[in-house]
This record gives sequence, C-alpha cells and structure tokens, in this order.
Amino acid sequence: MKRFGRRAEDRAQGERGRGIYLLPNAFTTGALFCGFYAIVMAMNQRFEHACWAVFIAMILDGLDGRIARLTNTQSEFGAQYDSLSDMVSFGAAPALVIYEWSLRGLGKLGWIAAFIYCAGAALRLARFNTNIEVVDKRFFQGLPSPAAAALVVGFIMMMTDPDINVSSRQVDWVSWGIAVFAGLTMVSNVPFYSFKDVNFRKSVPFIVVFLIALAFALVAIDPPKVLWPIFVIYGLSGYAVFAWRLAKGKKVSIIPSDDEPDDSVRR
Repeated sequence: MKRFGRRAEDRAQGERGRGIYLLPNAFTTGALFCGFYAIVMAMNQRFEHACWAVFIAMILDGLDGRIARLTNTQSEFGAQYDSLSDMVSFGAAPALVIYEWSLRGLGKLGWIAAFIYCAGAALRLARFNTNIEVVDKRFFQGLPSPAAAALVVGFIMMMTDPDINVSSRQVDWVSWGIAVFAGLTMVSNVPFYSFKDVNFRKSVPFIVVFLIALAFALVAIDPPKVLWPIFVIYGLSGYAVFAWRLAKGKKVSIIPSDDEPDDSVRR
C-alpha cells in the first residue's frame, strides 16, 4: 500500500535507469497534489473534500508504479519521488486533517497523537526502502501508509456523513486512539497481507468477476459507510495473522535472520 506502489518490484529487476520519465511521475505528482490539496481543505474546515483527496491520492499512488512497469520507465528518481509524495499524502495530510477536525480540542495530547501518526508514516516509509530486498513479498512489515491514511480519513468521512453527523467533540478520544493506533501499527513488525502474490493475468471463474462487480456496487451505495469498515478489517487483520502464527509456533517475523534462508519470493 509498498504499500500499494512501485519500488518493490522495481529493485528486484536490477539496476534502474537514472532518467526522469514523464508518465509515471505525472501520476506521482497528481498524488502529491491531492495530499497538498487535502491539507489546504483541512485548514479551511472542508473535511469532506480533504478526505476524498487522500483517497484519490491512494488511487494515483497505486497507478504510478504499475504504469512505470508497463512502460518500462522505472527509475531511482521515481522511487524517491514516490516516497516523498507518500509522506505528504499519507503522512502529513491525514495527521493534519484529523488534528483540525477533532484533535485540536485535546490540546497537547491532540497534537502529540497527530505527530505520532506523522512520525510513524515517515519511519514506515524509510524502513520500507531499506528492507525492500529482504522482506517477504507476500506481506508488508507493518500497516501500509495508504491503508493507515484510509483508516484515519475514512473515520472522518463516516462521522461527517449526513446520516450519522456526529460532532467531532463527541469522538475526539476515538480519533486520538485511531491516530495513535495507525501510527504505531505502521512501525510495528505485524505482517499485513500485500496481495502481491495474486496473479491478475491468470484466468478466474466467472463468479469472481461477478463478486468484483458486486463489491463495486456495494461501495457505490454509500462509500463513507462501506470503505471505513473495510480498512478497519484490514487494519486488524495483521494482528490476527500475528496471533495465528504465534499460536501455531510459526515464525512471526517476515524478515529472515542471517542464519535462516529466505524461501519466499523477494520483493
């Protein structure tokens, strides 16, 4: 969610070019713009616009890497630019949005929770870049930053939905808990399924296509009420996997030790 981006498969393919390519970096710039736009909207108390901007940034962030691979335009510049864009869109922007919406009234505890989230996103992105060659491809080490951002802004979207319309002051401590949980989970060693071993080129039964269409229909019915529970389930799924591995006596860490061979497919 990465995360949901580019660098994982890029570095596994060997040395990348040092050029700057227009197409993938245009999508990265679009994601960066959405993150900046979310910050501006939060400062103007237009939280619905801010939250949707973060979700659009997630979509663009997922596309830039795939386009780079399809067009063979991967580059070191693109990888670094992508990380900086992610820090704005999924680190600083969600932290500021939830602070302006709910945490400001908690004083120092409010901005500390926002900082914990922001610092967690920065540390998670830095660790992803350094561990990219050794982490099990099937899992993310800690909660991906786009999923953490969705967990934060999705909560705001649901609370500000006209059918719910809960005052931010009524859920300020819930907001505090979500921000801290997302920030700490990003820097944890809890494994989250990455979906990178899903082969999208493989033929599937007809029912799978129908289920995908049904999922889109369910999201379209009421996005704020459908999207956030999905990301809550994903945010808790890593702890379920962690507990299951621990109960089965299996290796919990997704990074092999120096004396342990890595049989998984590397990123």
